[in-house]
Amino acid sequence: MESIPEKKGSAQEKYHLPRNIWFLTLTSFLTDISSEMLVNLLPIFLYSVLGVRTAFIGIIEGVAEAVASLLKLASGWLSDRSARRKPLVVAGYALSTLAKPFLYLATSWPGVLAVRFSDRLGKGLRTAPRDALVADSVDSGNRGRAFGLHRAGDTAGAVLGLLAALIIVRLSQQGGNLERTTFQRVVLLSIIPSVLAVFVLILGVREAPARRGEPGSKSVIRTTAEERGSRHLGQQRGLRNFIVVLVLFTLGNSSDAFLILRAQTLGLTVTGVLGMMMFFNLVYALLSTPAGVLSDRIGRRKVLFAGWGLYALVYLGFARAERTWQAWALMAVYGMYYGLTEGAVRAYIADLVPATIRGSAYGAMHMAVGVSLLPASLIAGLLWQGIGRWEGWGPAAPFFFGAVMALIAAIGLALFVPEPERAVG
Repeated sequence: MESIPEKKGSAQEKYHLPRNIWFLTLTSFLTDISSEMLVNLLPIFLYSVLGVRTAFIGIIEGVAEAVASLLKLASGWLSDRSARRKPLVVAGYALSTLAKPFLYLATSWPGVLAVRFSDRLGKGLRTAPRDALVADSVDSGNRGRAFGLHRAGDTAGAVLGLLAALIIVRLSQQGGNLERTTFQRVVLLSIIPSVLAVFVLILGVREAPARRGEPGSKSVIRTTAEERGSRHLGQQRGLRNFIVVLVLFTLGNSSDAFLILRAQTLGLTVTGVLGMMMFFNLVYALLSTPAGVLSDRIGRRKVLFAGWGLYALVYLGFARAERTWQAWALMAVYGMYYGLTEGAVRAYIADLVPATIRGSAYGAMHMAVGVSLLPASLIAGLLWQGIGRWEGWGPAAPFFFGAVMALIAAIGLALFVPEPERAVG
């Protein structure tokens, strides 16, 4: 088991992150090299090669995320009950790795949906136990730092994955439109880092006990039935309110596939889109760890307010954008939004609940957000094509809607979600 620092508040505990954080970060780094080689080409493959309409792209992304999210609650709960987070994390990464090669054979949108569904099932299986394992491995005063580092590693992998995809596209074809054979090459090469990630996880990561001195931290689940009975998700009002706010935000936060398609409407080629997304992920990676440390110092809510404000500005910008350079600039600010919020949200969840239900709390959050992605992506696809009073707004419509929902969520966060007390050092 992961050792606990000898002295609470010591320099070692304050500045040193345990091996679990580093190996989980390396796992995510390798996985995102693989995933980002594919995920940003996938909407282009669907739209340009297979001829799929934007509404169906929204359905593919939304169904894959929503159905897989149902598994996140179950896997988080199971990790609480079994005191073994690692087997679920390994199984999730392995399932996603096994699904990727089948994209090579996909010739229609149902085939892509089947692969995306399997990949997202893997993500659903691993995400809540993995986040709980990160939170279990550090004290609450370093939680933002740990999640920030993990997000930074994840996103640095995305940068390398995008760079690899960009190089493959440039070497494989002459035209600006994606070709099927080029996409198939990317699929084959993406399998290598994905397999390596599973081996790193198996060999490097250990089970970790919850930290002493935190609420509910006697053990992840080694408590009596009476103790477990007193700690239910339904009793966590702050968590419930926070999840509701996140759902409101997510309804306006459709798949990033629409940002990619919007950039293409402004004139970006396939290589231009990959370069733009690489720039976005670089900004995200560089900001994640400092933003996590900042959330440890000034509180999670202030960091989230700043991030959601930037999100609203980005979506308003995409609604009005007319030049390709504007898409690049907006995606850089979008990277700042991600850097500020992704780690802070995960650390916030751990702050709000006892350690004995931490996996279930992450599962509930991820499930609620994931299920919301289906209507969010469907709404975005329909707004893009034009419905009701949005008729005639075209590609700008989903971005105006997203900006409004971000502002509503920020108001909800201010009014209904407390800033929880956190242990220091």
